[in-house]
Amino acid sequence: LSAASRGGVPSRLGRLSRWPVRGLLIFLRSVPEIVWALLFVRAVGLGPAAGVLAIAITYSGMLGKVYAEIFESTDQRPAHALLQAGSGRLAAFAYGTLPNVGSELLSYTVYRWECAIRASVVMGFVGAGGLGQQIDLSIRMFAGGEVASILLTFLLLVLGADQLSRLLRWRLT
Repeated sequence: LSAASRGGVPSRLGRLSRWPVRGLLIFLRSVPEIVWALLFVRAVGLGPAAGVLAIAITYSGMLGKVYAEIFESTDQRPAHALLQAGSGRLAAFAYGTLPNVGSELLSYTVYRWECAIRASVVMGFVGAGGLGQQIDLSIRMFAGGEVASILLTFLLLVLGADQLSRLLRWRLT
């Protein structure tokens, strides 16, 4: 919760950790996933682990920034009321803040998952495994049917992510 929820005085840990955490998030999202993929291919070798790590690193920076902005922009009055009534900080967050932002967090998370599905194609072209690597191999072998099948699979994955997002938003409202 914000400093105001503790009487307006930010905790020492909060003051000390805010800028290093923000700096880390900036660094994680400023390096494109393709660069991370090339670094991880060098570190862990060819294969899907490099692609997964590259996407996870980049997207954790993106999600961290957006989550922080969502939490900072939400109405804190319900959480403040719970704290003043004697609730603990975790309970105030869980019952005062999270219900107000849950659908937005979920929607953005599923959207980023969909973006990660698309980014995984690019990762495959640099040797980071997955369906992208299979597309590259199929293209080199002039296997148009395989390429079409893989692209159809990606289309279905993106459609599935869209439907999942719609279902989860419906359940939360």
